[in-house]
Amino acid sequence: MDPEIQKMREVILVYLDRSGGLQKFVHDCKKYNDSKQSYAVYRFIISINPSDIAELDATLGNYILHNPLQAAQIFQSVCFVAIKTLSLIEQLQTEAQISILLKPTHLPPLPSYVLSLSAYPFNYTSQRFYMSEGIVIAMGTVTKYTQGARFLCTEETCPFSEGRFRCIRVHCPGATESATVRTDFVCSLCSSPLQEDMKFRVLGDKQIVEMIDAKILNALKGYSIDKSHFRIQAFTLFLRDELANKMTIGNHYRIIGIPACVQNGLQMTACIEVNSVQLYKPNGPSFVSENFKYLLSLTSSSCWRFTAVLANIFASQVVPPGTYNTLKLAILLSLVQTCEKENSDYLDLLIMTSDPLVIDRLLNYSLCLLPRGIRHPPSSDIFPSVSKDKHGTGSASIQACSAVLAKGGICYIGDLSSYKKDKLELLQSVLESRTTTVFIPGKKYGEEADQQVTVSVQTNFWSFVDVDSSSKKHIQKENFLIGQMDVSLIPVNLVDGFGLLIYNEFPSCRLSSPVVHHTLKKAIHPEAMLYKVSQQFRTQDYEEFILFARNLHVELSSEAESLIQGYYLASRRVRRDSIHGSTLSASALKILISLAKAHAKLSLRQRVLEEDAVIAVLLLESSLTLKHGTSPLCVAPNPVFPFELSDENSLQQRDIYLMQCHHQLLKFISAYSPGIHINTNEE
Repeated sequence: MDPEIQKMREVILVYLDRSGGLQKFVHDCKKYNDSKQSYAVYRFIISINPSDIAELDATLGNYILHNPLQAAQIFQSVCFVAIKTLSLIEQLQTEAQISILLKPTHLPPLPSYVLSLSAYPFNYTSQRFYMSEGIVIAMGTVTKYTQGARFLCTEETCPFSEGRFRCIRVHCPGATESATVRTDFVCSLCSSPLQEDMKFRVLGDKQIVEMIDAKILNALKGYSIDKSHFRIQAFTLFLRDELANKMTIGNHYRIIGIPACVQNGLQMTACIEVNSVQLYKPNGPSFVSENFKYLLSLTSSSCWRFTAVLANIFASQVVPPGTYNTLKLAILLSLVQTCEKENSDYLDLLIMTSDPLVIDRLLNYSLCLLPRGIRHPPSSDIFPSVSKDKHGTGSASIQACSAVLAKGGICYIGDLSSYKKDKLELLQSVLESRTTTVFIPGKKYGEEADQQVTVSVQTNFWSFVDVDSSSKKHIQKENFLIGQMDVSLIPVNLVDGFGLLIYNEFPSCRLSSPVVHHTLKKAIHPEAMLYKVSQQFRTQDYEEFILFARNLHVELSSEAESLIQGYYLASRRVRRDSIHGSTLSASALKILISLAKAHAKLSLRQRVLEEDAVIAVLLLESSLTLKHGTSPLCVAPNPVFPFELSDENSLQQRDIYLMQCHHQLLKFISAYSPGIHINTNEE
């Protein structure tokens, strides 16, 4: 025996003893032994810490990292000796029956161990461990594969025709089913055909997943500050046994696996046999820029000023400061109210506009401030679809879509009036439940029964309606209440599904002079900084600010909660008709809370104050007025920004106005929701 191999065996035994791996191995053996059933293959998973192994023996550590299949054979021999010495599995006959899967806890943080899915050339020939990361864009259903099988020689006089486990086929990374089980194997002793003993076939679970480099998100934004070019290609992953269903479509993962090349007919497909899976969660910035800190200190005298200035100067690269302030504030609130957690607070925006080009540019620019901002291409599906797996299995594969790829971010779906009725109905269902169901017909995809897979949709939706274009497509209603807009082109329930309905301030028939001048200057000098504020508060500063603000954990104060509940109950009483009852949707309370929390985050506070609740109420009341007409609360057409913000005096006037709105709101609650107790401070 090679002395180096013998030394490695001794080190393996020492490592397993020290790390607790030997105790786990004995426990796994006990489960096999207690079953009293003979298997063709006994499968064991051994966790390996490369750092600890390298400290014990550098040669073995290097062997595991760069020759994992050969290293597994050394572990196999050690385990076989241990089983026989300690009589752990009585049914085990030969060493070939043991299948060892080595699982490294991590890999060295060096470039040579990282496999980039967008880099070329792709090194899939060296069958060693690599680490990679990407986003899951397609997932197949779980099917069966052969872990191992026993074969017997068809020649009766051959010793290999007896019922011993001499001819064993075991699955290797990247191998197809035909490499493990087929009919043309021959006996190594007499060259006669081998025949499988079906009683001893061992099956396992297999799932095929498509993953792609996270750079794909930059290509799907529709507009990007990063002008670099890169190659993107989806990659096939094989998840087996305990890893099946460990991934979720749309999530970002880090994996460790062994690359391989699989032949499917005339095509060769590079793939990765996954060894371990870890959900990847990038850390957000732990700071905001000094300019934002200084602005926060300057506006600390009022809870409303900081967000007002933020909205006023936001997106100065696209629209002039001071224009579209209500819309820009709503965009900022929606941006900070993004999260990948289930049952989060969502804030969807539907914009009624006569200037679709300007609004489209503004929304596109805002998308790029988030890692997961997706502009939906009209030619593809918004929600998941099903297709046949392209690797020859015939099983179903669920394809990701814009809404799933935008997980924890924004899905911008463009002009809502361009979608057909069935798409709008599906969108309405998703807005209400935040899930979508994919139907998989069993007959079509080789399954015994039909399946329904529920996919979570954790994103905010943005859309707009061009009122000039839509007015030509249908007959407008004649009877309107005061303040009400004609939104009859879009189903009422769908309009209610969006958190906020916003009508932008400058219709095209009286387009503001600053917007015209800005557009003309940008057309002549696209890269020019037209305003000083664009240099002081750069796009990168806003990116860091939003990522920091959205990770803040905020809690409702009792005062804010009472104000929100009081307004909600009062609105349900005043907004009703004799036929349908209350016109206020059941989701209005959630939207109010979401708006208030978002305003607190945008103010860099962790406690929702009454002032945040006032802004939330004014925004929602303005939205409800557009849908259903004015109420006894009777807010102005543009209640959050009633006039231009040009200096400190205008900010002071706005504070006085908002305090008056707060007082008016308290009177409204006491008049129409007398059961709610609100603390009022007399001045």
